[in-house]
Amino acid sequence: MDQAGRMWQEMRALLVTIGCFVLGTAAGCLVLWGDPRPLAGDGSLGMPAALVAGGVAAAAFIVSTLLYRRGETSPMPRWQSLVSNASAVALTIVFAGVTSLGVLLGGEVLALGLQGANIPPLGGGLIAGVAAAIGGRFAFAAGVGITTEDLAALLFGYLVVGTLFAMLTAADARWWELNFSQLGSGARGWAFNGTLVVAGLLVATVGSFVGRDIHRLRGDAVLGRIAALVGLWVLTGAALACVGLFPLANTPTAHHVSALATLVLFAASSAMTTLAIPGWPAPLVLVTVGVGALLAGAVVLWKPVGLYSLTVLEVVVVTVGLLWMTTLVRVLAALTPSDSRPSGRRHLLHPAHESAAMDPRRPAAAANPSA
Repeated sequence: MDQAGRMWQEMRALLVTIGCFVLGTAAGCLVLWGDPRPLAGDGSLGMPAALVAGGVAAAAFIVSTLLYRRGETSPMPRWQSLVSNASAVALTIVFAGVTSLGVLLGGEVLALGLQGANIPPLGGGLIAGVAAAIGGRFAFAAGVGITTEDLAALLFGYLVVGTLFAMLTAADARWWELNFSQLGSGARGWAFNGTLVVAGLLVATVGSFVGRDIHRLRGDAVLGRIAALVGLWVLTGAALACVGLFPLANTPTAHHVSALATLVLFAASSAMTTLAIPGWPAPLVLVTVGVGALLAGAVVLWKPVGLYSLTVLEVVVVTVGLLWMTTLVRVLAALTPSDSRPSGRRHLLHPAHESAAMDPRRPAAAANPSA
């Protein structure tokens, strides 16, 4: 990109930030009009400001997508267009959730340092405006062009923010003596449970983008394998969402089954993704094997040895899982072309030889489905 292009990019980001700030401030003042409110807790400005900022961020992503990627799906067959549009809808929800949760966490932190402070409507509106400006700027940039690597970073940040907020609002301050699922209990357990639901949606979307990247690398010859891979990621995300939808305190059996299913499906998705990437990149293979060995060792140190609690094991599992995903998306970023690749198949289940004649971009070496 030349200097003029970079300058326009910065100007566009500035205009979007200003627009989101003005819109968020106006809407914030409107919904918060009345008596001053505390920063957090019952009757606080946190939830109204979070909803305003989340709505502005979602709107910014929608506007950006329509402006810069409207025609991206036009050359695609219907099934591929539906997958792309479903991912866009999921990302709209994700950006609203991430922004809203960030506002709620910020309110809890500020309330600890400004105890007893009551914010008038204008002050609350300005807080909502600042949050909307930050969330809207990032969401708009994502609509211009978001990568699988960006999504993985978003997932990591969202899990951190959501878990911290759940910790600050936990009904039981000693939840850590048992496991993370205790954060989903009590009147404000929705913070942790809601985080898992949106995180599940984000995991499924990451899987869709992983499938997109592998299709750009290998073409229609391996569409069947890609469809199965994306299906596994979607099931993984659905299982993670079910962990939040079935809180431990209310439905322990469904909660435990969902948690176990999430682990098994994530392991299957990881293995299948590693095998689907052409050439089996050494960094990804090494990390996959290392993560498997590390998880096996962590389980042994937890149950038979009794070195640490289940909470520590959960931290290890999530950390190494995110480490593996970070390696995956960085490898894909290095290998995958940035241009969209419309499929040559009018229907997803057509035989591979039909797409061979329809996909002009497919390299000759890919004629063999096992290549």
